[in-house]
Amino acid sequence: MAKPTDIRIRDVRISAEHINYRTPIKFGGRVVTDVTLLNVKLDVETADGRRGTGFGSMPMGNVWAWPTSLTSGDATLQAMIDIGTAIAESGPKLDQSGHPLELTAAAHTQYGDIAAKIAQDAGITEAVPKLAALVAASPTEAAIHDAYGKALGQNSYNVLGAEYANTDIATYLSSEFAGEYLDQYTSRTPQAKMPLYHLIGALDPLDQDELENPVGDGLPETLGDWILADGLTHLKIKLNGDNLDWDAARVAKIDAVATTAQTQRGVTTWQYSLDFNERCPNVQYILDFLAKLNESSPTALDRVQYIEQPTSRDLRANPENRMHAAAKIKPVVIDESLIDYESLLLAREQGYSGVALKACKGQSEALLMGAAAQKFGMFLCVQDLTCPGYSFLHSASLAARLPTIAAIEGNGRQYCPAGNVEWAKRFPSMFHITDGTVGTAALNGPGLGF
Repeated sequence: MAKPTDIRIRDVRISAEHINYRTPIKFGGRVVTDVTLLNVKLDVETADGRRGTGFGSMPMGNVWAWPTSLTSGDATLQAMIDIGTAIAESGPKLDQSGHPLELTAAAHTQYGDIAAKIAQDAGITEAVPKLAALVAASPTEAAIHDAYGKALGQNSYNVLGAEYANTDIATYLSSEFAGEYLDQYTSRTPQAKMPLYHLIGALDPLDQDELENPVGDGLPETLGDWILADGLTHLKIKLNGDNLDWDAARVAKIDAVATTAQTQRGVTTWQYSLDFNERCPNVQYILDFLAKLNESSPTALDRVQYIEQPTSRDLRANPENRMHAAAKIKPVVIDESLIDYESLLLAREQGYSGVALKACKGQSEALLMGAAAQKFGMFLCVQDLTCPGYSFLHSASLAARLPTIAAIEGNGRQYCPAGNVEWAKRFPSMFHITDGTVGTAALNGPGLGF
């Protein structure tokens, strides 16, 4: 039944923002040097006349969400901006009122048609990946959830229960969730602080010997410098996935550099995550890598917390890549593969033991997949899309409200700090890192929390 808190979307404003990277980032064999943010501001009105304005912002990460050799990067980026714009503009036209979960689910049914039309109009002959459409839609989804909380004067994570939602989450998932609501899988207050995962890209210098082109802007230049400056305890390592010797040697050297810096700090415990960005040809490569790393640097292997998306994102087309053996050694999580509930179930069947959530896939999607992962006892983490400013705060608010998340990834401060400047003035605990953690207690306001 309808509730007085149900909302309709009344108006929307859209803008784009371009930021050059401080240094390039290399992942999955590709190099990225800048980012375009799509920003959406959206007005809603409740059935009982309350109004709220929400905001959403997200990098249009076309290189990650739409990797292709058939269409140019400029064309896929523009297509994603156009898709995101069209999705935002369709919001006020939705002939529906309801909870944000209902509105985003209704909007979701249009993503495919909108994306196909945009591609056709642009002369793009390949199909738009579902992941690219999710990323393009994510600023609008964030704005809807944010506006709902603002209209009610509540934090968006505190209006997910039966008092506010018209249906249980079985509506969006499966009958196993009958009678359950998202308030059962989220926290009423954010974690006070959380460790920050610092990214080490394939081009990033580890020490002075590797520092060929100093930026000279006063920020740390090498891994050792970053550890000492920010007090880091969590390091995410990008690996090639097609060169076993290089990958093992890279992790071993990172461990050596980190050990030197952590010894200087008097720290004895820190962790790594390993991200192959789909580049491993098969599961045997992962097993060989882990064995090789255990031989060369067993302490480094001990510090690995989880492994992220080692093989192709297309799980259905590659059923031979079953992760059971690797997942017995370390948690193996899907990232690019996670585009809906069906893909999560398929990943479980194929031996994946965890999922990586991203705010850039949509707030509703992330909350629902987080609930499913918790119910099924899967390892959970929240990953970044090199999100600056508002988009990083959004990602961090998600991580801080899911009770099994242990750390936050946030590398905008490394690659595009210009996007953080104004936000850092308002939320210094989230951007000025000294002890390896971010102060997520600050993300407790109305809407998405900031």
